[in-house]
Amino acid sequence: MSEQTDDQARLKVIVADDQAAVREPLAAVLGLAEDIDVVAAAADGTEVLAAVTAGPVDVVLMDLRMPVLDGIETTRRLTEEHPEVAVVVLTTFADDDSILGALGAGARGYLTKNAGRQDITRAIRAAGAGQSVLDREVQNRLLATARAQAAPSQGETAPQPLPDDLTPREREVLTLIGQGLSNRGIAEKLFISEATVKTHINNLFAKAHIRDRADAVRRAIGAGLA
Repeated sequence: MSEQTDDQARLKVIVADDQAAVREPLAAVLGLAEDIDVVAAAADGTEVLAAVTAGPVDVVLMDLRMPVLDGIETTRRLTEEHPEVAVVVLTTFADDDSILGALGAGARGYLTKNAGRQDITRAIRAAGAGQSVLDREVQNRLLATARAQAAPSQGETAPQPLPDDLTPREREVLTLIGQGLSNRGIAEKLFISEATVKTHINNLFAKAHIRDRADAVRRAIGAGLA
């Protein structure tokens, strides 16, 4: 009975990359983690979708540039058809189109292939727990993009002001989001748990009608908090 429970507790992961020289060693390394079970290795998006349908799957570690069906479109289909499956992007590309395309399609994490094994396993675990992890380079690019978008051009409307009922802690969390910190970074900065950070973010987003993290950065900048 205990072995079955342990097996059920392991995160079931698909590794998707069109290059076997990347896919196979990565799957082997991840399989060494005691809480990760690599259930499939896929060379393109159609193989990912087939493996998810065969299931169960918790997380897909997704390359973006794959033949037949690329990572962004595969992520979009997974988000629509299998919302319980989290996607973590692992790619060599960190341009705005790739980042915004993947996150807009529903990816919970985005890492570049400079990430180490510990970074990748941490991102998989976070995604499996419903959290987001972004590579530092990705965070910086998102922050730069959000800053550029936050400054209204001539004739554009300024960002909506923040509501008066935000608590001091919620404003503090928004400030740190505006500075590009992850949930973990915010937790370490404020000496609170990541679960508490997530609660503050959920309340903040609901009160201020914030759509996503990029929107939060824009609102923080527009309010002079970042």
